[in-house]
Amino acid sequence: MDAVQAPVLYLNSIKDWLILHGIGVLMAIAIFFIGRWVAYWIASVGRKALLRGGVDETLARFLNELIYYALLTAVVIAAADQLGIKTTSFVAIVGAAGLAIGLALKDSLANFAAGVMLILFRPFKLGDTISAGGVTGTVRVIDIFSTVIITADNQKIFVPNSAITKGVITNINAEETRRIDLSVRIAYQDDMHQVKKLLGELMGAEKRILTSPAPVIAVAELGDTGVQIVLRPWVNTSDYWDVRFALTERIKESFDEQGISFPSSQPTLPSPPKPAPEETAR
Repeated sequence: MDAVQAPVLYLNSIKDWLILHGIGVLMAIAIFFIGRWVAYWIASVGRKALLRGGVDETLARFLNELIYYALLTAVVIAAADQLGIKTTSFVAIVGAAGLAIGLALKDSLANFAAGVMLILFRPFKLGDTISAGGVTGTVRVIDIFSTVIITADNQKIFVPNSAITKGVITNINAEETRRIDLSVRIAYQDDMHQVKKLLGELMGAEKRILTSPAPVIAVAELGDTGVQIVLRPWVNTSDYWDVRFALTERIKESFDEQGISFPSSQPTLPSPPKPAPEETAR
């Protein structure tokens, strides 16, 4: 076979292959592109229906992606079948590849599974202030692999979902009301009843403190350095920090005006006994 006949035979073989399989190739291409568009359309319609039904946006987005990729996988298998590829072998290859990828990306899959749990069980939602995974802040994004939390000083932190689900999740503002826990320590020589009356007047003057449940003022401990009195007022969750800061400042100002002392946390140790005269003489 000379150099001229080889290209001719090669082109003839391509022509014969196209005559034999050309329609199948065109059908496979058509199935892929039309099927991909149909999958995207079905997923979009499903997402809009979920949002109209009041489903959380994060869950709707997750289900939209899940539906789309599931349908796209079916489209790829159908296109491969049209090309004459045995789909059973194709599925087996995909399964083996999935197993290998799963072993290589087990940490990412753990985050994916944790993301599914967060989206389905919804221990928190967008805008909630939480403490989880060693981070405290406001939830900005709940994604499949990570959750974006904005801290109080405006840092954006990406927390892996598995780090959130494997620990304790505290949803700080899940309830409409919160209790403020404050404590003050007074000296034993101060009038305890006067102090309790003063604290009650301070909480009564703060309009943001709720009357139900009623605030609590109680003696919590008789310590070495003084009497510990606790305050337990209830406020709306949105007012928590403002009321806490304001109440702490007013307590300090009122105690200074009334001459009420804040004893040191360190107990005052008695002075050692003076040595006897005969011991000094020695």
